[in-house]
Amino acid sequence: MKRIRKAVFPVAGLGTRFLPATKSVPKEMLTVVDKPVIQHVVDEAREAGIEHFIFVTGRNKGVIEDHFDIAYELDSMLRTRGKTEALEELKRLLPAAGQTAFTRQQEPLGLGHAVWCARDIVGNEPFALLLPDMLHHGQGKGCLAEMMEAYDKVGGNHIAVFEAPHDQTHQYGIVGRGTEIGGNAFEITQMVEKPPKGTAPSNLAVSGRYILQPEVFALLETQERGAGGEIQLTDSMLTLARTQKFYGSVFKGRIFDTGQKIGFLVANVAYALARPDLGEELRAELRALGL
Repeated sequence: MKRIRKAVFPVAGLGTRFLPATKSVPKEMLTVVDKPVIQHVVDEAREAGIEHFIFVTGRNKGVIEDHFDIAYELDSMLRTRGKTEALEELKRLLPAAGQTAFTRQQEPLGLGHAVWCARDIVGNEPFALLLPDMLHHGQGKGCLAEMMEAYDKVGGNHIAVFEAPHDQTHQYGIVGRGTEIGGNAFEITQMVEKPPKGTAPSNLAVSGRYILQPEVFALLETQERGAGGEIQLTDSMLTLARTQKFYGSVFKGRIFDTGQKIGFLVANVAYALARPDLGEELRAELRALGL
């Protein structure tokens, strides 16, 4: 059983829901408090032990690559002005040399296609996949770290899930719950994409975190276009599940879809309230607004 060393981040989306803000700024670079969304997700992967960060980019996404590089002029200015705390924070967030890779998804052909674009960089080893729009916010270990613990026990493929309201299961990918394997993890018995109302096998919805075996790349290469005319990752996972085990890990914190305006706004409030340097002052301001 190979260790998970690499993580893929699909960041090629246009972010049209946030226009005009995303006309010149990638949606992944919009900030939740004082960090870009993509930085929060990379931090989660790093906490889980990921060593190589693979970004599947698109046009006008060069600023993401710049963000994960040294900014010599900025560092020099901070050093000259004695802003050592800010300088140290930038150094802490910076991946080491050789730990990042960037590849281009030339056409918007779906999540499955974006994952396939990373095939040569990932190689023949299992990898993590983190959707940057989905921020997993909770106490204690991060979502991917919990999934890695389950993977270390049983191997296979893993999907993070959360408990969705029963009347909303038709909006999500849903998995069926089988034998428990310890902690919050279990065997997956079914995977259904947006089941019709009243037909879902459970209320456990896919949350945008995966651990996948490399055999998925061969399936994605020949995968026909599915819903929306795109190459769907779920279709290839369903095929892979015929020969390999899939497991689920229930994330107990809050999940914010920052690709939606409400999710993005609430994420900013939640992350700020959890900060010792901002929480109390923000609560006071919210009370002043009558909230």
